[in-house]
Amino acid sequence: MTSQGTSDGVERFRTHAPENLQERFAHRAAHMKPSEIRSLFAVASRPEIVSLAGGMPNLTAIPMETMSEIVEKLVREHGMEALQYGSGQGHPRLREQICDVMALEGIRANPDDVLVTTGSQQALDLISRIFIDPGDVVLVEAPSYVGALGTFSQYEADVVHVQMDNDGLIPDALRDAIKTLRYQGRKIKFLYLIPNYQNPAGVLLPADRRTEILDICREEKIFIVEDNPYGLLGFDRPSPNAMRSQDSENVIYLGSFSKTIVPGFRIGWALVPQALREKLVIASESSILCPSNFSQMAISSYLANQPWRDQIASFCKLYKERRDAMLESLDAHFPKAATWTKPQGGFYVWVTLPPEIDTKAMMPRAIVAKVAYVPGTAFYADGFGSWSMRLSYCYPTPDRIRQGIAALGKVVEQEMERRGVPQIN
Repeated sequence: MTSQGTSDGVERFRTHAPENLQERFAHRAAHMKPSEIRSLFAVASRPEIVSLAGGMPNLTAIPMETMSEIVEKLVREHGMEALQYGSGQGHPRLREQICDVMALEGIRANPDDVLVTTGSQQALDLISRIFIDPGDVVLVEAPSYVGALGTFSQYEADVVHVQMDNDGLIPDALRDAIKTLRYQGRKIKFLYLIPNYQNPAGVLLPADRRTEILDICREEKIFIVEDNPYGLLGFDRPSPNAMRSQDSENVIYLGSFSKTIVPGFRIGWALVPQALREKLVIASESSILCPSNFSQMAISSYLANQPWRDQIASFCKLYKERRDAMLESLDAHFPKAATWTKPQGGFYVWVTLPPEIDTKAMMPRAIVAKVAYVPGTAFYADGFGSWSMRLSYCYPTPDRIRQGIAALGKVVEQEMERRGVPQIN
């Protein structure tokens, strides 16, 4: 009888279960859209495809035996702590070491003002949750990081792009955007930017522009979110000091070990003004309870016992070689009508084609030619950038990069012919 009753209960639940759970979604769920980059992974990960799409760090420069020894020793000697819950703000020793890392870019910080996060992406989510009300404006570069755009959209912000050039965000364009939005009565919450080897454009913001942008935002009472995953990956000379080094009250600084040590540990951080720290910790605890103690202690051990600066130098050498292969191949195989950035560090080259070319529509033909990239529209909140593309040189070998660019150059030339775009001799 009990069995029969249970069975009937299950049948009644099935009968009355909603056919479409979407009817129960919160309003903000409508703003949750898949990343164009993630959508490419299924195709771009096929071995015959030269993927110039994803920004995956190249793990061949990581000393795997050393990392294995660190993990083994961590479990053997400190397993009771490493495998347990930890502090919601992050491991105290790692927060001290993070301050040492940031000192390389001129930042003087107190470990108490550091929050360890699950990658810097979580920090973006927490900041958005705390600050953004539906309809608030977030200023971003044009183009901007797709992960940030997705986060801001999910919290129902209105993203407004500010013009860039080959030296990054243009201060006068920032002034004009703020003036226009103020005239419209819009509420601007913050400016988000990546000053070092920007994703996706690869450009570097000069020191004088950093100072000018800081002055503008202080005058306008707009705080800055400075996202800096690539700052230590300069090829020929160090990047300028971080914007946070000049202003500890109006800048929230985001960092990550994903590009300089390993991405799989998912350890990032936020350096925040004291007035924000408690709210950010509470938001983080409600989201994940605490960051991974194991991952934090593994990173901490690596920083304490390994020549991590040499490791970063190895990454820079590896990425510079790949950057050079890409730029040389673009010169050799792309039509004269195309232009591109020439990054001094980081992972990416931004290519601009004639406006008649739609890089998203061109993608299937590129896949047939066994090469993948990210269409420029992925990096705009408003569908702009259809004639642009992001090319990533961090993961493929130099030979594969040359192969991929040669194939892609042919696809672009064919597309120009199809669209009747004149070739420039």
